[in-house]
Amino acid sequence: MTSLDKPTTPESADAGTDQKAVTQAALFDAFGGIRGTVETMLPGLLFVMIYTINKDVQMSAVAAGAVAVLLVVVRLIRKDTVKHAFSGVFGVGVGVAFALFTGSAKGFYLPGMIYGVCLGAAFTISALVGFPLLGVILGPVFKENLSWRTRNPGRKKAYVKASLAWGIVFLAKYAILFPLYWWGDETQLGWVLIALKLPPMVLAVYFTWLFLAKAPPPIDVIAEWEAQEQAEKAEKAEKAEQARRAAAQEPGV
Repeated sequence: MTSLDKPTTPESADAGTDQKAVTQAALFDAFGGIRGTVETMLPGLLFVMIYTINKDVQMSAVAAGAVAVLLVVVRLIRKDTVKHAFSGVFGVGVGVAFALFTGSAKGFYLPGMIYGVCLGAAFTISALVGFPLLGVILGPVFKENLSWRTRNPGRKKAYVKASLAWGIVFLAKYAILFPLYWWGDETQLGWVLIALKLPPMVLAVYFTWLFLAKAPPPIDVIAEWEAQEQAEKAEKAEKAEQARRAAAQEPGV
């Protein structure tokens, strides 16, 4: 039932649609989109596949590391953004080092699992203390930086909810994985890791979109700074012109 005191107008409906579209596009860019997701999953998938076939930790680790590096090289050649590829190759590199050092496939998975738990805890704690980590991450993406903290309480509330959702999803994921790490088979752990790579992240991103799409729009502080700079330049130019006119009107000039 439509509220009588807040009637829906075509303008408000269009604004809501635009807000959802902008939020969706920003989240898609922030988390790498389809290509970034594939690049994140491919090295780990290759490791699990090779290890499942021949149980050779060294070959699996080297293949995964080589693919991660190749993905970065391809992006550099194409002059694409490399932030997601570099973060992926760093994570894979640490996993490769652990696997080669321990001689165990579980060593490849452990650094990422520890990182995931720490990230889940960071999201949860940041939400509980009122300084949501997701707001810090996404603020520059929406060109609002940290303006949501003091100038946009509705948006801060959305970031708190979204950060808490990320924390719960991450911690629940690793509550499943760590028992498998301690007591499960290496191959089984690898395939469960692959299976749980994408769905929890999609769920967390969906909750983020849901909360932010309903929140007040971001305050574009970049545009504000630019407008202020333009106003200051105009004011200086006006004062200089006034000074020039005053000097021209002085006797004897």
